[in-house]
Amino acid sequence: MRYLMLLKGRRPDTPPPPGLMEAILKLGAEASAAGALLDTAGLAPSEAGATVGLYGGALSVTDGPFAEAKETISYALYQVRSKEEAVEWASRFLALHRDLWPEWEGETELLKVFGPEDFGPPA
Repeated sequence: MRYLMLLKGRRPDTPPPPGLMEAILKLGAEASAAGALLDTAGLAPSEAGATVGLYGGALSVTDGPFAEAKETISYALYQVRSKEEAVEWASRFLALHRDLWPEWEGETELLKVFGPEDFGPPA
């Protein structure tokens, strides 16, 4: 099964410490070697994006930045055996931030991506 991990937090004024980026790359290499990490990338600030909505039959477009206090900073797509395994990878990722960049605060949101196992057999 696949899980999409979204990293959300406030964008600090200071860059992450170099040791954090090294640790993130090492964890990513470990997850890739284990066959768990399928894709990952950083995301631009929401001011570079837009929200497209459909309300009352009308389309609307609102340019960023979005009003949320936390920005979605990056994503990672994992192929895992269970939700618990996805939580473990996310916890390890946030533990790096806790240990190497104590000023940073944020969260990861894990979303299960539907797969064939989520649907019954064909009729």
